[in-house]
Amino acid sequence: MEFFSKRSSWSYIDEDQRPLHSSADLSFKTHQGIYETEPPMSPARPSSASMVSFAPSSPESTWAFSPQHHHQPPSPSPTLLCYCLASLHRHHGSVYSIAISKGAVFTGSDSKRIRVWRQSECIERGHIKAKSGHVNVILAFGNTLFTTHKDRKVRVWAFSATDHFRSKKLATLPQKARPLSFPRVQPQQHKDVITCMAFYNAEALLYTGSRDKTVKVWRLTNKKCVDSFIAHEDRVNAILVNQGDGCVFTCSSDGLVKIWRRVYGESSHTLTISLSFQPSPVNALALSSSYKSCNLYSGSSDGLINFWEKEDDGGGRYSHGGFLQGHRFAVICLETIDKVVLSGSEDTTIRMWRREEESGFHVCLAVLEGHRGPVKCLSACVEMEKVVVGYLVYSAGTDRTVKVWSIKLFPGEKKVMVVDDEEKDEDDEIDMKKRMCYEMSPVLSPSWVHRKRQ
Repeated sequence: MEFFSKRSSWSYIDEDQRPLHSSADLSFKTHQGIYETEPPMSPARPSSASMVSFAPSSPESTWAFSPQHHHQPPSPSPTLLCYCLASLHRHHGSVYSIAISKGAVFTGSDSKRIRVWRQSECIERGHIKAKSGHVNVILAFGNTLFTTHKDRKVRVWAFSATDHFRSKKLATLPQKARPLSFPRVQPQQHKDVITCMAFYNAEALLYTGSRDKTVKVWRLTNKKCVDSFIAHEDRVNAILVNQGDGCVFTCSSDGLVKIWRRVYGESSHTLTISLSFQPSPVNALALSSSYKSCNLYSGSSDGLINFWEKEDDGGGRYSHGGFLQGHRFAVICLETIDKVVLSGSEDTTIRMWRREEESGFHVCLAVLEGHRGPVKCLSACVEMEKVVVGYLVYSAGTDRTVKVWSIKLFPGEKKVMVVDDEEKDEDDEIDMKKRMCYEMSPVLSPSWVHRKRQ
C-alpha cells in the first residue's frame, strides 16, 4: 500500500512476541462437561452469592432473574464439539470491542492501544496507538477499520494484514474546524460517548449511535456528517444496516427497536416502524439474512432474545416470531453467522443457537463457560474443513481476557428420536414427536404456542 512511509509509527510489535497460550492454559468443554486447569468457574446459573462478585455494567441492568424457564434447552448434540482454543491477556481494563477482517483480530479496551492478533495462531501482531482511550466500538470492513474513543470521535484507519502488520490513520470524524473559515462551522460531534457503529458499503455511509439518543450519518467520501436525528428517548445501544436494501435498525434502553429508511434522493432518514414486545432495555441487535429469509434478533436486559421475521409481502414489515430463553441475566451482545446465533450475557456465558429452516425452531446447541465476568462483545468467522463445519468465536468482557473458541459441527442426523420398546406404535411416536418439539425448542412466541395447541 502506497500510503506507508518509513517513519510512520503504525506497528508496535513487542520483541517478546510469542503465542500467549500453552497446553496448560487450554480449557476444553464438550457435551460431557468442562475440564479446566484453573480454579472453578462461575456456574452457568449463578447463585445469589456469586452475583455479588460482578458489578452491573450499566445503570439499566438490574441483574434480575429472567422468568422461570419451563422449557430447558437441549443438551449439546454428540455431533458438536466446542473447546476454548486460547485465552489472550495483556489488556488494560475491560475489553469492549472485537472485530475480524483479513486474517486479523482487533480488540479494544480502556487503553489507547488497539491490539492486533493473528486470527489463526492467536499471536499478537502489534497494535495501533490512538490519542484517546476507551475504545468502545470497533468496526472492520475490508482493509478499513473504524474505532470510537472516549473523546466522542471516530477514527478511520487503513491497514495491511500481511506478514508485517501496518496501519495508517485516514481521518478523524468530525474533522477539526478551520480557524480562518468564515462563517466558522462547528463540527457535528456527539454530545456523549458513541456506543455503536454500522457501515453501509453501497453508499459509503457510516452510522454512529450515542448515549445522547441521536444517530449521525457520515459520508466517507467527503468526511462530513450528512444527517443527524434523535432516534430514541434513551441511549442508543446498537445499530445495524441491511446491506441488501440499506434499511437501518436501532435499539435503545427505552425498550424499542426501530427501523429507518433513507429518503429517496436525499440524505435524511425517516422512521418506518417501531418494534416493541417488552419494556426491558434492548442492548444488542443481530441480523441474519439469506435469499430465503431475513431475521432480526434483539437481546434485552430481561435475559431474553426476541426475533422478528421479515414478511414476504414486499412491504418490508417484520412480524414477531418468538423469543429464546436461557440466559439468567441481561443479554449484552449478539452475533450471527450462517444459521447460527451467538449471545453473550452478564451471566458470564455464551450460548450458541441454531435456526432450523424447515420448522423455524431455534435450538440451543451449546453453552460456552469460562469467562469470569459479563461477556460484552462477540465476533465469529467460519473455519471450513472437508466434512466438518467449523467456527472460530472470539469473546471478551470485564475479566480483561479475550477467549478464542473452536466449534466443530460434524455431519449427522439433526433430529434424534429415542423410543422405548413399549412405545413403538404410531400414535405414541406422534405423541413423542410433539412432546420433544415443545421440550427441545426454546421458542415460546404466543402465536407459536397458539398454533401448536390447535
